[in-house]
Amino acid sequence: MTASEAQTGDRLQLMETFVRIVEAGSLSAAAAQLRTTQPTVSRRLKLLERSLGVRLLQRTTHVMRLTVDGERCFQRAKELLASWAAFEADLRGAQEEPEGTLRVAMPHAFGQDRFVAPMAAFLREHPRVAVEWLLRDEVRDFIAAGIDCAIQVGEPADPAVIAVKLSEVPRIVVAAPSLIAAAGAPPEDPDDLAALPWLALRTFYLSEVALTHARTGETRRLRIRPRFSTDSLFALRSAALEGLGVCVGSAWLLTQDLAQGRLLHVAPRWQAPPLPVYLTYPQARFYPSRLLRFVATMRAAVPELLADDRRRAR
Repeated sequence: MTASEAQTGDRLQLMETFVRIVEAGSLSAAAAQLRTTQPTVSRRLKLLERSLGVRLLQRTTHVMRLTVDGERCFQRAKELLASWAAFEADLRGAQEEPEGTLRVAMPHAFGQDRFVAPMAAFLREHPRVAVEWLLRDEVRDFIAAGIDCAIQVGEPADPAVIAVKLSEVPRIVVAAPSLIAAAGAPPEDPDDLAALPWLALRTFYLSEVALTHARTGETRRLRIRPRFSTDSLFALRSAALEGLGVCVGSAWLLTQDLAQGRLLHVAPRWQAPPLPVYLTYPQARFYPSRLLRFVATMRAAVPELLADDRRRAR
């Protein structure tokens, strides 16, 4: 190996040899770990010192110690080698056939219904992967919970996570026909809605609802005093079907009830703001291919799923 070769393609090998020498305590021990000869290890050390222009090790017959420059080089070399290993693993992870278990946290409503189909498609495409599908509306600590990624509705509160916006959930105002019949006339204006009993989804609204006119862009804010509040979208739907009050709910869960006349879309020109849907996961040096492929699957499938919901809600 020449000095010019060391300056181009083999400095990583020279740094790895240097780190092994320091950690093993001698050139001979480093040679044994690297499965090469002591003269080769000695030659690599000299090439690294020549290319950097500094002395890294002071050696006598019985003692080997780092110089001041060697101390600095040892720490930086370890960091560089770790970064390169992570980079290689990341690239391999994107290309290798995924395997192992992926632990995914999912909001209850999406996890029980809407997102099962893309998850099933992911498993069919990658038969060596298993998925733990955990229903929870919030993940506070990915590492402690052992979670690989999570679907989150609403803006992420943790700035330390990677957040990939998938789409938005359209929301509409609905009520049971019996409630509207008792009111005397279908409400067309937010002021009409304010006079009706309300149900609340505590996760996103409890005492106030904002509605925007689809054509003019005018926004009205309604103060409400809900008769019933819940953190479950399914429970909210059930209460609406019982005629307990008006509610704002996700269009995807309500479209079949609307089509079959069990619920009515009230004040249809006024819309609640959509909720963003994110796929989040903790920052790391590299990611396994099963996570990268799942992210790609959801990025491809979710926008189309929710676009269908928007079309049906119009």
